[in-house]
Amino acid sequence: MAKLMSVHHLALTVTDVDRSVPWYVRVLELEEVTRREEPETGLRKVVLRSAGDEFSVVLVQHADTGRRGFDERRTGLDHVAFRVHSAAELAEWESRLAEFGVHYQQAAPSRTFEGSRVLVFRDPDGIQLEIWADPEL
Repeated sequence: MAKLMSVHHLALTVTDVDRSVPWYVRVLELEEVTRREEPETGLRKVVLRSAGDEFSVVLVQHADTGRRGFDERRTGLDHVAFRVHSAAELAEWESRLAEFGVHYQQAAPSRTFEGSRVLVFRDPDGIQLEIWADPEL
């Protein structure tokens, strides 16, 4: 059996792609590469890619957006964590979030992975996002 190599993309349900896409592009420096809209079903999808083509984030808006807001305590997605190479890069991201007025928790030691540091914030729909720096070797 062939082994899984990596995550190809991450798809997040959002309430409004027109609000979320500019936020992800501006704050996380992702680039919009394709968009699909189905007027008959109301489905809207936008594919965003990282600068190094390392991963893609797909933002999906379903016709029925009257659902409750994001809550990591419900079954499903808990959070999404992105990785940077060093604590210095993590500090750069902390400055970037402050520059764009994104509310965040200051980078702190991880309670899950010893030696790692994590920066926690939320997107416009309240989805918890994290930026991680593993211990430098």
